[in-house]
Amino acid sequence: MNKPLLAGVIGNPIWHSKSPRLHNYWLKFHKINGYYIPIHVEPNKLEDNISDLISLGFRGVNVTIPYKSSILSFADTITDRAAVIGAANTLYFNSDGKITADNTDGYGFKKNIYHYFPSWMPANGPAVVLGAGGAAKAIIHTLLSEGVPRIKLLNRTKSKANAIAESFGNKVEVVDWYASDEALKDAISIVNTTSLGMVGQPDLKLNLKNISSNVLITDLVYNPVDTNLLKTAKTLGYNTVDGLGMLLYQAELGFSNWFNHKPDVTEELKAIMLEEDF
Repeated sequence: MNKPLLAGVIGNPIWHSKSPRLHNYWLKFHKINGYYIPIHVEPNKLEDNISDLISLGFRGVNVTIPYKSSILSFADTITDRAAVIGAANTLYFNSDGKITADNTDGYGFKKNIYHYFPSWMPANGPAVVLGAGGAAKAIIHTLLSEGVPRIKLLNRTKSKANAIAESFGNKVEVVDWYASDEALKDAISIVNTTSLGMVGQPDLKLNLKNISSNVLITDLVYNPVDTNLLKTAKTLGYNTVDGLGMLLYQAELGFSNWFNHKPDVTEELKAIMLEEDF
């Protein structure tokens, strides 16, 4: 019998991660001899632990907080999108021990939307992105790659939004958080990348009554899946996409590389990922 294929997720803390649930489901579903393991890593041990995993035969790892940016300094190769975003969530360990760093968040975001709305044409008008963290950078990079002509970026701490806008050029315009009504009016894509609306967080309150009728509203929050933002948007008749699919689709690329099999995103998997106890 061939030795099992190994991958995992590194972070600090790590036990909150849903990645082990996801990848181990796929391993079992596709009858693959492999394991996906959560690994707690201390900051002063990051480089040593990565070297240890390579020595142990790991094919790669996902990267979560707080190492998504700092991990780039240990990579031998960085994909263009990870370089632009300034963060990686997926590492591939090559057969010669070299490390490739990638960011698959934008891939997951885009694939999730096209799964539900194949006719989505983001290049047909401006977008609004709320938030200025790592996820926002991945979404902005993806929207620009899809031909979006202009992005209005809103964040409660405006200086963080300014820093992101500077890195992407003049197609990204920073708008004051309290001027969202005006910013939303002509948008055909609206994306919440903040934690607002998540369990334990305040709701994201937007005035959705004077916006384009063909707008698509996406919320990256997936706990709960049906946030108050999406509930309100559905009530008003707008197209919406929740954040669970992005979580699943962003994991496809890593799994395919590590375990040599393209996984399936199924309704059963979505239900399992939403279970509170596992």
